[in-house]
Amino acid sequence: MNVRVLAPPGKTSSAYHLRLACPRCRHSFGEVFAPDSLDNSHVVCELCKHEMHRVNGIWKAILPHRSAYFHDFGENYQKIRSAEGRGSASSEFYLNLPYKDLTGANRGQWSIRARTFRCFEREILPRLEAGRQSMDILDLGAGNCWLSYRLALRGHRPVAVDLMTDARDGLGAAQHFSSNLNGLFPRFQAELDNLPFAVSQFDVAVFNASFHYSEDYQRTLAEALRCVKPGGAIVIADTAWYSSEASGMRMVAERQAAFATRFGTASDAIPSLEFLTDERLRTLEEHFRLRWQVHTPFYGLRWAMRPVIAQLRGKREPSTFRIYVAEVKK
Repeated sequence: MNVRVLAPPGKTSSAYHLRLACPRCRHSFGEVFAPDSLDNSHVVCELCKHEMHRVNGIWKAILPHRSAYFHDFGENYQKIRSAEGRGSASSEFYLNLPYKDLTGANRGQWSIRARTFRCFEREILPRLEAGRQSMDILDLGAGNCWLSYRLALRGHRPVAVDLMTDARDGLGAAQHFSSNLNGLFPRFQAELDNLPFAVSQFDVAVFNASFHYSEDYQRTLAEALRCVKPGGAIVIADTAWYSSEASGMRMVAERQAAFATRFGTASDAIPSLEFLTDERLRTLEEHFRLRWQVHTPFYGLRWAMRPVIAQLRGKREPSTFRIYVAEVKK
């Protein structure tokens, strides 16, 4: 059964037509209207009787036992992000992302995100958009939803998914975009390995600085592929790449030690994979019969010199950020 979703009256070009599936048994839900609304409601699975609730405009699609599993991770994550100065009380902060960090707290990271997004806009989106007026795009690991906002302004129909729902750094922060969109895109609190959507309905699924939170790359990618139409695309952006497994593991150990010293937690409540290597990417290609197209944004001369400087100083290789795009076989 189709789940009919009314589009916000902003710049999106046509109505949403989502087909939701029960996160417990994958049976289709009935019709659901206007997920961007702030009123609370719920749907009930006809098969297993599981209820999925909408609270303050966000659909809660994590099963109870999985919420318990993610509890410590969520607490650690929010503690660290708060200490890092993430988010703002000002809508202007969110409306300027990713191009400016008006707080100045994480200016370097937002500079990377901005350059990645410009590369995505310039080199990748035009090819994906060819022959299409608008696309249904799954924003996986959406965070404060800045990417969904930018895609909506471009005329697409984004659907934002994340574990975090807080109003500063999670899905709740999307409220800051409502003034420019005159309504909000659908938002779902869900884990990346169990999405509440029926098969083959999105044109693109984007992991934006989020793929490395996966505990199992094959399982996470399989779930995204399940939701993407044949002929659609998977995009992985801003997940750190290293030339060897050893370099990546050194980064993880260094970061855990630094976090333990600064925040009192190693931030490893769940065993995330944290990084990519060519071998890891080849394994995914072979398993799913994909072929990655690699795009390398230019982050400036100083960034480009980092590997040389690290080698001269006898330090581990620094991270590299790329954008990987793969077409879903028809």
